[in-house]
Amino acid sequence: MKYNPALDGMRAVAIVLVFLSHAHAPMFDGAFFGVDLFFVLSGFLITSLLLKEHQQSGRLDFWRFYQRRFLRLAPALLLFLAAYWLFAPLIWPGIEDVNKDVLVSALYLADYGIAFFDSPDTLLHMWSLSVEEHFYLIWPPLLVLLLAHTARKQLWRPIMLLVLLMFVWRAYWVADGQHFYEIFFRFDTRATGMLLGSALAAVAVHRPEWMDALHARQKYLLWLLPVLPFAVIGYAWDDAGALLWGFAMVELVAAAIIVAVSKQKGVLFDMLSLPALVWVGKMSYGIYLWHYPVVRLLRAHTDWQWVVILGLPISAALAALSFYTVERWALSWRDRSGSKPVAQPAGSRTA
Repeated sequence: MKYNPALDGMRAVAIVLVFLSHAHAPMFDGAFFGVDLFFVLSGFLITSLLLKEHQQSGRLDFWRFYQRRFLRLAPALLLFLAAYWLFAPLIWPGIEDVNKDVLVSALYLADYGIAFFDSPDTLLHMWSLSVEEHFYLIWPPLLVLLLAHTARKQLWRPIMLLVLLMFVWRAYWVADGQHFYEIFFRFDTRATGMLLGSALAAVAVHRPEWMDALHARQKYLLWLLPVLPFAVIGYAWDDAGALLWGFAMVELVAAAIIVAVSKQKGVLFDMLSLPALVWVGKMSYGIYLWHYPVVRLLRAHTDWQWVVILGLPISAALAALSFYTVERWALSWRDRSGSKPVAQPAGSRTA
């Protein structure tokens, strides 16, 4: 599938929203919805990759998939955690549980750790990486099962059924009165976005008959875009409405953006393909890793304006250092070690 720079631009929008949320910028209390853009895009890209492989070879090489995911994600994560383990006690002398926080993060257990055990305490942003890792582990074999019992052009239907079931599951816990943070951080209550992206990938790869009609009417989908700023401004942390309708609306916005830029033309595509946005999108994984301790340090010593002005460039510089050293090495090793070429999804060359 042809590389689509606008999807890297979408990543950039997502990471900037997350950064503004953690910087405690006024009017961006709900900017945590940026993570939901990530989730939908991740589900779309990964499932596109898996479906293209299945189209080409008639099977999925699980070992190869997990190996490629490891080489894409683990080197940058381990570098970040090693730096945090070394420097956090020096920067924050009174900090506790550094060893435990690093271990829980490295094992991708932060989502349930934070939801139920307040661990990791100082690396809260690790939860979303754990959510995605759980998706990577569970989704390929489940997708093979769906492919074995579903016609290709109908694959989107059982996936959308899973989206609905997971939404009902989250709604059940909201109605049951479970704490906001216990619902917010968990894989099983946040899987709707990745599954929605996966359904979109099934439509994009297998192209059912109504796909052309959807593209013909994609301009109407753009009316969903104002929902994103509404959600960012209208919802705040601990708002139960965010857990239900906020997540659902932003996930639909993310899907609409992916559809709107898929033809690689139009105003939205041009906006998201600006070189600066594309570069930030390519660095978004590293920026996400490094930004939270940077923001915590700056928040303790300065106002939010300086947190934004200084924090994003510092985080981007650390991300670039990681990307052009250990990550680039790991990516070259990953691409050399692949036994056969597989078409990359229409998002980032580093997906």
